Amino acid sequence: MADPLPTIALFAKYPQAGKAKTRLIPALGEGGAAALHRRLVERTLATIREGGLPFAVWTTGAPHRDFADWLGDDVTLVEQGDGDLGARLSRVTAPAILLGADIPGLTAQHLRDAAKALETNDAVIGPASDGGYYLLGFQRQLPFLWQNMAWGTEVVLAETEARLLAHGTAYATLAELDDCDRPEDLAAWPELTA
Repeated sequence: MADPLPTIALFAKYPQAGKAKTRLIPALGEGGAAALHRRLVERTLATIREGGLPFAVWTTGAPHRDFADWLGDDVTLVEQGDGDLGARLSRVTAPAILLGADIPGLTAQHLRDAAKALETNDAVIGPASDGGYYLLGFQRQLPFLWQNMAWGTEVVLAETEARLLAHGTAYATLAELDDCDRPEDLAAWPELTA
């Protein structure tokens, strides 16, 4: 019997002005940053649908009714819950592929490649050019990845890989992609702010 397909867990904040993409507010204003976040989530969700894997959107920032009105009633919604990013990520059960919505260059093929990698590895990482990762998949629970991590810094990827190696966890690496988090990132994606 084949292993079950990993479920993509898209972590998404509700696009409320002043609460979403706060690092971009100096460049775009509160409304512009929220609008960009809305477009990124919608774009990522379309990519996920194209990839054909099961998925759920892990939500924060608004009731599920607001997310359903925005993303559609056919989307499975799961509340992220309280705690830092590590605590919220740790609630996703294997097999899964964790994903954020701030990677404009993400394609359905990246997601299919991640699922394929999990057929022969315990984990798969999609490295981001800022020293973090845009995707992390796991075939079994890996609780050591979530605690005492300096989330949002340039050491997340290196620390994640070090922990995987220290625990003897076989992992694959996907192509590196750029994220869209800071004002200087916007120049690479003019269509997102047009």
